[in-house]
Amino acid sequence: MEKRIVYVDNAATTALSDKALEAMLPYFGKHYANPSAIHNYGSDAKAALERSRRLIASAIGAKNNEIFFTSGGTESDNWALRGIVEAYSHKGKHIITTTVEHNAVVKTTEALEKQGYEVTYLPVDKYGRITPEQLSDAIRDDTILVSIMMANNEIGTILPIKELCDVAHKRNVLFHTDAVQAVGHIKINVRELGIDLLSISAHKFQGPKGVGALFVRIGRIISPLMYGGGQERGSRSGTENVPGIVGMAAALEDAVLDMDDNNKKIISMRDRIIQGILKISGSYLTGDPENRLPGHAAFAFEGLDKKPIVTTLSKAGIHASSASACSAGSVKPSRILLATGASESLAYGTLRITLNEYNSEEDIDYLLETIPSVISTLRME
Repeated sequence: MEKRIVYVDNAATTALSDKALEAMLPYFGKHYANPSAIHNYGSDAKAALERSRRLIASAIGAKNNEIFFTSGGTESDNWALRGIVEAYSHKGKHIITTTVEHNAVVKTTEALEKQGYEVTYLPVDKYGRITPEQLSDAIRDDTILVSIMMANNEIGTILPIKELCDVAHKRNVLFHTDAVQAVGHIKINVRELGIDLLSISAHKFQGPKGVGALFVRIGRIISPLMYGGGQERGSRSGTENVPGIVGMAAALEDAVLDMDDNNKKIISMRDRIIQGILKISGSYLTGDPENRLPGHAAFAFEGLDKKPIVTTLSKAGIHASSASACSAGSVKPSRILLATGASESLAYGTLRITLNEYNSEEDIDYLLETIPSVISTLRME
């Protein structure tokens, strides 16, 4: 088969959609004013900001004044954890999370431990799952926050957020979820789930990089992460990134509108990849085989190293990854796979293929022809 260029690293970042770009352009030029300014130009920018807030709130079942704009998922995670523990530290200093969270959560909890907070890291099973019973057993009288991701960025497992949130609330504990990989890809309604805080990052669903949001349920107190001019109703200072926010809203509105049709196509392609790759000797699917993100297919190959796999595939035109973009350059075995009980040898040989609606059946044909050949060649070296 003739060489193709195939991008299958959508969990790391997605291409900016045409609709998002079109929506953003006027706010780089004609409507460039500061949204905090009280003149007419400023009012135009402010109106765009609030229109975007409404669109994002609607996409996840939130209220307009529960959406706060940030610079992305990392800031949203940091703010959720730091803002809540600071506001509620008088009630206790115990936090619960899992062993498979994104570094934006893990590094924050590690920093909080140095400040005197105690953190319980719930272990996961071989698919990266935890149970409500585990969470219930871990909650103490001094627990003030549970932070558990909605879907894992590396292995694609979707966690039972509603059930976990119900457990936390029965003990009067707040619940945050890092939903960066889930928003725009699976249906989310914060009211139905009961979540107190939820993190969003625009570039995971065809929005621009460097912009995100934090949902904070009305009535929940959260201390500011940054201080300054008092933007975002005094909770997150700093002039808002109006073009980015407008692009995020346009991309999310589009993603939610077409989600059902897109996911039918994406799941079909994902399942073809999984069936084909598992025919390779010494290959293993990682993550939950059924309850996983629509476009997420992650594998481990016995006796191989992730870097040669990814770089050799890239030379063949296939742009995939081994793990989260934040840790893709690491030479260490996957900490996520180690947390699931995988051997160190297996945790070195990872490959993550993440699709979206712009991929085609011809792309899948090329993947299934090229990947087995690459794996076979690497095993002979």
